[in-house]
Amino acid sequence: MESIVQGRLVRAEDLAQIQGWLAEHPSWHRTRLSRELCALWGWRNEAGRLKDMACRSLLLKLQARGLISLPSRQRPSINGRRNRRPLELAHEVAPLHAELEALGPLHLEPIRAGSPDLGLFQFLLQRYHYLGQRNCVGENLKYLVRARHGPPLACLLFGSAAWKCQARDAFIGWTPAERRNHLRLLTNNTRFLILPWVRVRHLASHLLSRVARRLSQDWQDKYGHRIHLLETFVERPRFAGTCYRAAGWSAVGATTGRGRNAPGQAPQGPLKDIYLKALSADFRRRLGAGK
Repeated sequence: MESIVQGRLVRAEDLAQIQGWLAEHPSWHRTRLSRELCALWGWRNEAGRLKDMACRSLLLKLQARGLISLPSRQRPSINGRRNRRPLELAHEVAPLHAELEALGPLHLEPIRAGSPDLGLFQFLLQRYHYLGQRNCVGENLKYLVRARHGPPLACLLFGSAAWKCQARDAFIGWTPAERRNHLRLLTNNTRFLILPWVRVRHLASHLLSRVARRLSQDWQDKYGHRIHLLETFVERPRFAGTCYRAAGWSAVGATTGRGRNAPGQAPQGPLKDIYLKALSADFRRRLGAGK
């Protein structure tokens, strides 16, 4: 047995090690097992933290394939709690029609762990974004943008890049192995919301440009590595992608509409235009293309 699971090559000896631990240590809970496995493999992010959640996802996938049998959960999955509908929060909804210059300086900082802005961010996405708000799996950054005097204007969420994307991978020049080894150096703008009562010309492209200038360093501060390419998927005909083009993003193709989990070749969802923005001139070298 040798296959890629959760972006990691799992060999027969790795599976035997997990099966052996499960047999020898029946008192180990899932967290203990995943942390022991991370330590054995040296599976850490660039900040030195064990990749515990990624390892737990790997174990669940092995169980789904019938290769292992994990101990029962000791408590309900935190994902269920994370995906609950956010609490209703009071927020300013007065129409805001202004010139961009009149709002500055805008406050655009990543939301820190434990910040009260996290609840507001989740609530606003759930209430006003057409895709809603879901649990973020893996590395991510959230930005809640405020005007100079405090009211929120916009939300931006960056999370895990798409595992496969033919047009993107061709643009970079990746082989499948290069993609597996360097995908963490990309991030996907999975949510971008200008609140519906905000009418400010050029605000969207301005925010995309500003966040692109700082996001790689913010990622370095949080996760210990930089980001070299941004991606997003713009659903047609719902959106035209105008603000992304104005902010220097490039359209490189379109999805097939099939989705990563859809069986067969028939389209299962809406077509989306693929936009990319490089954050360094030598991004292909940094992403390991051609190596």
